[in-house]
Amino acid sequence: MTTRQAAESAAPAAVGVPAVAWRPVLVLTAFYWAVLVAVSARYGFHRDELYFIEAGRHPAWGYPDQPPLLPLLMRAITAVSGESIVAVRVVAASIVAAGVVVAALTARELNGGRAAQLMTSAAYAVSPFVLSAGHSLYTVTVDLLATTALIWLLLRWVRTGQAVWALTAGAAAAVALQAKYLVAFVLAAVLAGMLIAGPRDLLRRAAPWAAAVVAVIPSIPSLLWQHAHGWPQLGMAEAIGTNDDFLGRPGFLPYLVILTGLLTSPLWAYGWVRLFRSPRLHRYRFLGWAYLILVVAFLATGGKPNYLAGMWAVLWAAGAVELESRLAAARWPRPVLPGLYAVAGALAAVMSLPIYPVTWLARSPQATNSATTETVGWPELVAEVARVRDTLPPAERPLVTIMADNYGEAGAIDLYGGRYGLPPAHSGHNGYRYFRVPARDGGPTIFVGPRGAAGRAYLTRFWHEVTPAGRIDNGVGLAGKEQGRTIWICRGQRAPWRELWPRFAHLGMTGRA
Repeated sequence: MTTRQAAESAAPAAVGVPAVAWRPVLVLTAFYWAVLVAVSARYGFHRDELYFIEAGRHPAWGYPDQPPLLPLLMRAITAVSGESIVAVRVVAASIVAAGVVVAALTARELNGGRAAQLMTSAAYAVSPFVLSAGHSLYTVTVDLLATTALIWLLLRWVRTGQAVWALTAGAAAAVALQAKYLVAFVLAAVLAGMLIAGPRDLLRRAAPWAAAVVAVIPSIPSLLWQHAHGWPQLGMAEAIGTNDDFLGRPGFLPYLVILTGLLTSPLWAYGWVRLFRSPRLHRYRFLGWAYLILVVAFLATGGKPNYLAGMWAVLWAAGAVELESRLAAARWPRPVLPGLYAVAGALAAVMSLPIYPVTWLARSPQATNSATTETVGWPELVAEVARVRDTLPPAERPLVTIMADNYGEAGAIDLYGGRYGLPPAHSGHNGYRYFRVPARDGGPTIFVGPRGAAGRAYLTRFWHEVTPAGRIDNGVGLAGKEQGRTIWICRGQRAPWRELWPRFAHLGMTGRA
């Protein structure tokens, strides 16, 4: 062992940083968690949660649109608690609440005291996007915590030089890669930032490259799955890039401000600027470059603003650390910042949490928020499918095949259809195409989702007789993606299922027809 390595291994981890403000941070975290749990059962499962529940019943090394972690996590939850929405949402709330603590630790790592730690953790907590991620269990729920922790651990490694923190950061990256492949872009941007701004000396050590091995090895099975299936994740990324639900490139920065919070976005913007200009933050300037590189990359490729979410805590932390000393010198009245955060939290709840009676949703600020609208109407959809099935002659009902245009519709039928005696659903959307293939040729097919004349034209490619038989209605006038879609009865297959099935495969955010 060299003299430098011996000194590094002997150095205490917390030298040169303030104490953690555990009591106020944990009080804030507990309150935050309690709010999320209190509203956990309102409305219903999100379409993605319905998909993950069914994907958990079909474990695989990979899926066209994600690595295996979320389906496995959902399988574990449902194995312990059944298909309990509260159990699923408690896990989501706990994951995001842990991120509130990590945000405070990030500020502390930048030499932030009690005020900076609280400003950072509170900014993280009241972000509308983070709040939404804590209400439902998505891939981003896990990715957000893992990437936020990754950045914190990188800060700790840069400050102490100790290899253990680089290796721990590699472990955090490994978890993030099992939820979304997005963290690979973050790591590439961080590496580019270090090459531009330093500290380059750390890159000449073995630790970061060993950490890269730690990060990548657990992902080898899912990468091999992607290779074996023609890299569908690339097609999924292209489909997301052409989706217009996120305002596109012109709306990227405005939407970023909305997601981070109208009142707290100035703090991360200030922090980003100070990463470039502050002498006390000069060693962490690479993160300012990393964020800039990610913004440019996602603007160029059609990425979404929330892809940046794992970097927000360190930007809020940088702003809070710089602001802490300025506020101390200016002697601001103490109630000002708590009052600001309280207002920001109330605005975030109005935008993100299920606080309205469901009958008010169509007239609420969340009427166009897909995180909310896609949690309403699934039981009603399944009841309508069952009603259409019951219109069939008794002799045909046991022979029926149910098809759905997208995984939300299929997942709802699989979750709620048992109460009506419905058979399992089939869909060519994303991972659902691998779950099951229709086995019975010749019987009637109930196809859920395709709309109007375009839907009829699509279905007549596969069946001779196509008849509209029902309409999806969530019952509260909410203009969600499913509202008004048609349920069809299709007869006279033009070919056996084994020939038709590959033609139903499609990737995207919702469906094709």
